[in-house]
Amino acid sequence: MTAFVLVSEMFTGGWIWREAAARLREAGAEVHPVTLTGMGDRRHLAGPGTDLETHVRDVTRLLDHLDAPEVVLVGHGYGIHPVLGAAGRRPGRIARIVHLDAGMPRDGDPALALVPDGEVKEQLLRQAEQGDREARTGGGEGDWLVPPPSQDRWDRWGSLAGVSADALARLTRLAAPQPTGTLTQPLRLADGASGLPVTGVLCTANGTSIAMVQTVVGLGDPALQALTDPRVTFFELATGHWPMLSVPDELAAVLLRAAAGEGHRLTPATDEPPAHLRPFLLDVPARPRERTGRVDLHLPDADGPRPAVVFVHGGPVPAGVEPTPRDWPAFVGYGQYVANLGAVGATVDHRLHGLDDFGRAALDVAEAVEHVRADPRVDGDRVALWFFSGGGPLSADWLAAPPPWLRCVAATYPILAPLPHWGITGPGFRPAAAVSSAGTLPIVLTRVGLELPEIAATVEEFLTAARDCGADVDVIDVPLGHHGFETIDHTDEARAAVERAARTVLRHLGG
Repeated sequence: MTAFVLVSEMFTGGWIWREAAARLREAGAEVHPVTLTGMGDRRHLAGPGTDLETHVRDVTRLLDHLDAPEVVLVGHGYGIHPVLGAAGRRPGRIARIVHLDAGMPRDGDPALALVPDGEVKEQLLRQAEQGDREARTGGGEGDWLVPPPSQDRWDRWGSLAGVSADALARLTRLAAPQPTGTLTQPLRLADGASGLPVTGVLCTANGTSIAMVQTVVGLGDPALQALTDPRVTFFELATGHWPMLSVPDELAAVLLRAAAGEGHRLTPATDEPPAHLRPFLLDVPARPRERTGRVDLHLPDADGPRPAVVFVHGGPVPAGVEPTPRDWPAFVGYGQYVANLGAVGATVDHRLHGLDDFGRAALDVAEAVEHVRADPRVDGDRVALWFFSGGGPLSADWLAAPPPWLRCVAATYPILAPLPHWGITGPGFRPAAAVSSAGTLPIVLTRVGLELPEIAATVEEFLTAARDCGADVDVIDVPLGHHGFETIDHTDEARAAVERAARTVLRHLGG
């Protein structure tokens, strides 16, 4: 018999698994929903010294009292931290670890690093630092507790898709404050846990999918290659961050299949180049390319200053990935193509390495634009910015306050509103909100028909907002195109879309 140990998200307790646990027991499984010290109906046990180690010991003690020969440890959100800590101490008891809409913390990471909402994270960090001081000095009354969200703020912790009003009210009513030490104490991973079978259950309405994970793995980050191990499997649930509340039957079914070793397995690296390193779909004559800092200039054969197109790659792209995006065939191809059409093509390596890096990446792009405009071969009053994929949110500032020299903004298979698990709530990186201020600025949007659903939803949100405000948007559809189609779909339809998009942008530049 398989025993499931279920460890829940911040602010909650074992009560949150009630429906899913009942379904597992009906299927014959042994189930142990965990209420960690200081949480749920054990909130009275919280104290200034309650930390991650306390919660790791909670799970470890439970493992020591189980007779079941196979134990599947399930960690939801924050719960993956005590799960991994306990698995490292009792690896021989664990048949599988399940990351339920949870991140992949590394050794030394505090749980605070995976809090989705950047504004909330800063607030919690300040509060946690104060709580740590109070814990060391023995002073303060309650400063070491992080209050749970109010009912209208739970969406800042993840998508509420599928959660009924009654379930949300119950979540709010039963939520308990989180001891700050559980968020700030670094996770210590023992070597014994590294070889255990793992399953990731991704909640697609929260902005993640198997296809997105496969894409990131394909970028070549060595730290992610372990996800292609055949002992690692994946499932998707078409719901938000709280599947035990929204789809308990489906969650129970997935956990049973995970325990049986089922699930999707990622494709490991082969001798074939990954999608982003395959050839560009157009055969483009070579033009001179110059590199300065993070910027490459693809130069036309023309006298006098020429208009420029600055290409902004997507992401996050893990630090250390080689080659970097400006050397990927698609961006070299775009830069060379517009250079052959008479404009300067500029490609940029910005530092969007993680979801906390949008601010830094925005500064990199602004710096690159100024570098391009200052080049004597560029007409600084005729510049277009062209954003791709996860670089789409970087267009928001330019849409919100277009400078007079910005003649066009283009976007290809873009993300145009932050995905739920990104935790970005302000307007700064939300093009769907910024477009209402774009005025008469021309926008060229290339939309692929085979887009990932979570990304397609942001494009539709943007287009709805654009229609409402009368923005000047030219949509170029690629009905049979995939995300990253320039190196995947070498079709006449795809080639025509690239040519039309580039020529439309240059028309707005007066080129």
